[in-house]
Amino acid sequence: MALEHAILVSLLEKPGSGYELARRFERSIGYFWTATHQQIYRVLKRMENDGWVAAREVPQQGRPDKKEYSVADLGHAALSSWLHEPIEPESVRHDLAVKIRGAAFDDPAGLVREVERHRQAHTDRLTHYLAGEARDFPPDYEPTAPQGAESATPPDPERELQHVVLRGGIAYERMMIAWLDDVLATLHRF
Repeated sequence: MALEHAILVSLLEKPGSGYELARRFERSIGYFWTATHQQIYRVLKRMENDGWVAAREVPQQGRPDKKEYSVADLGHAALSSWLHEPIEPESVRHDLAVKIRGAAFDDPAGLVREVERHRQAHTDRLTHYLAGEARDFPPDYEPTAPQGAESATPPDPERELQHVVLRGGIAYERMMIAWLDDVLATLHRF
């Protein structure tokens, strides 16, 4: 995936300035696709030059005007084209896993602190995801009517697809924590 596609998705969810996009990447999209502020601004400029996004000046009180970006027709077409292209399943590239295997040739117990640090990072991210789910998808949230029942409101693809991606992040973090617990138990045997 190119950064352009992540930006298009974010702008389709809600138009915004480069700064607002960078904040969204820090808070949500960045857990799945990371980018620095400089990368976002550079790619936005290129996307504007290519006609993928349109910018309008938004006056601000007591501050310089800001540029608010939205997706143009060419951007919609580019995203649609990308969405219909097949992609290869991702291969796992995991530095920590290589370190763990390599520890057999050094001091396995020496990795405990590093594995604990990774476990804490995944625990923190899981906590963040769960808080976001509780805030945005409370227990009474029903994405669709039960099978065979008619729903009073039609399904909202944007909301439901955001939730399914969030559930994937939650499942991933839970899996990583369980695996790191297994790694720690193994390392403690040495």
